[in-house]
Amino acid sequence: TVSSILVKTRAELHASKGDDVTLSCTFTSSNTPTSKMTVDWSYRPQTGGPPQTVILLIFSYTFFHFSSRAFPPLDGQFTSRIQWKGSPARGDASISLVNATLNDNGTFTCSVRNPPDVHGSPTSHTVLTITPKGNIRFSDVAVLLALILLPSAVITVFLIGRMICPRKKHSKSKAYRSPIEVTEG
Repeated sequence: TVSSILVKTRAELHASKGDDVTLSCTFTSSNTPTSKMTVDWSYRPQTGGPPQTVILLIFSYTFFHFSSRAFPPLDGQFTSRIQWKGSPARGDASISLVNATLNDNGTFTCSVRNPPDVHGSPTSHTVLTITPKGNIRFSDVAVLLALILLPSAVITVFLIGRMICPRKKHSKSKAYRSPIEVTEG
């Protein structure tokens, strides 16, 4: 039989500067996690450049009957800001990024290897976008709705007001007096 593994992450994730962000990664494997199982998280900045390893996790036989030991980064931008949130027995290889910064914008890749699983999709990517706190993000649809609905509502209210309270027409009748009176002499 062919052994396979499937890794899934969210395609996109949005957060604000200073937030704690959970980068979820789930996997299904045709084999129970073994001492040879590894989870690698890597990162490629939004501006490009070579990927950096974020976290490496190796499982041996003492964690949930296997032992897990996280190897968080010792230097670089993620030092002291990565926390292991996963549970391999439940097919979870998630991590948490503490105190997100604008420099964290980029693509995070979760790779799970569980020999003898050799086929399938062992990696998945999440594009993380961090925005400054307090900025309101408007989608194109929201902007279009505001530009269409707001003027439409103003026009509708105006027209209903005109129907309910029509303007009085001034007719030239005998009762009409000019503000300028002419007196005869």
